Amino acid sequence: MNRSTERHVLQFCHGYDGPFLDCARQYASLFAGSGYRVTTVFLTGAADPEVAEGCASDEVLFMEFSSRDIRGLKLGAIGKLRKIAASRDFSFCIAHRFKPVYVALLATNLPVIGVHHAFGDYQRRSRRLFAHLFRKRLSLLGVSNAVRDDLRKSLPKWPKGRISTLYNRIDIDAVQDSQLPRLEAREALGLPAAAFIVGNVGRLHPDKDQATLIKGFANALANLPAGSLLAILGKGRLEQDLKELANELGIGDQVKFLGQVPEARRFFRAFDVFALSSDHEPFGMVLLEAMAAGVPLLATACGGAIEVVEGVGILFPLGDAERLAQGLQHLAMLTEEQREDCAERMLGRLHERFSDEAVRDAFWRLPQVTDLTAES
Repeated sequence: MNRSTERHVLQFCHGYDGPFLDCARQYASLFAGSGYRVTTVFLTGAADPEVAEGCASDEVLFMEFSSRDIRGLKLGAIGKLRKIAASRDFSFCIAHRFKPVYVALLATNLPVIGVHHAFGDYQRRSRRLFAHLFRKRLSLLGVSNAVRDDLRKSLPKWPKGRISTLYNRIDIDAVQDSQLPRLEAREALGLPAAAFIVGNVGRLHPDKDQATLIKGFANALANLPAGSLLAILGKGRLEQDLKELANELGIGDQVKFLGQVPEARRFFRAFDVFALSSDHEPFGMVLLEAMAAGVPLLATACGGAIEVVEGVGILFPLGDAERLAQGLQHLAMLTEEQREDCAERMLGRLHERFSDEAVRDAFWRLPQVTDLTAES
């Protein structure tokens, strides 16, 4: 294919911190074998060859703005992106989160697919007015039906076909290959080889509601195997409060705060149960990573977690420590055969709904994508 017939897609990302580098990879990989070349541009963050390598993109550019630089009107970012767009014949743009959507619409004349990873992105009246102003060029994706429905609620006059769902996903083989065997993972985390271990991964923040998890674990402990532990991987401003709560409940020695663990998904096979107690999680990538590890799931019945866990794990009402405790007790009684059956069902769910291949097929069937590709 020569330069004049090549088709190009612009992917515009806010940054590559936390899970957002893999988001860039996920969306670039949608175009593998499609005839489109993907240019990924990061609004913030220093140029980094390892980040560029991890994007699965044909070209990676770094604007290198700081968070402070992109407050207000973002004129510098708009000017830079305008130059990038003028030098390449892009067919359309995929922009992650509101600031990149804003910059892409003002800097280019391209159709923009805005990908939203959180709730509340269009609750502000100014953002709703902005979206309405550019409604002919803008369509939206939520990373779960829960996020999609939140977008539709904020923009009730938009046609439903302009706001769709495209799930987050994982490279199942790559994730599984990266995950350490059970005993090796436990040794690396300093956890005993034979204990029954409930795992949790996330910031120690009110949104993650580890307080309910600790209370539920305390309620369940008498009916769990002797020597059971709760291992929490993450750090945050609530660490001291959560440690004090565990001590008040008399389980300070049974709750292990392991701090921030780089590439935490590598250690998920250390757990007998993975518990997510978050308050309205938009999606929950850690759930997919736990599923890949074959670890039974217990999660809050709200947000995107329902779509991931329902039918393959246990859901409990938000903030309900007693129901959480019941879930832990049930999972602790699973036989090895039942655990293997659970792992098979979770792997099936991953392949059917949350794999790169499944989501790639779904992407090319989206109405906003079929419209754009027909035009190009």
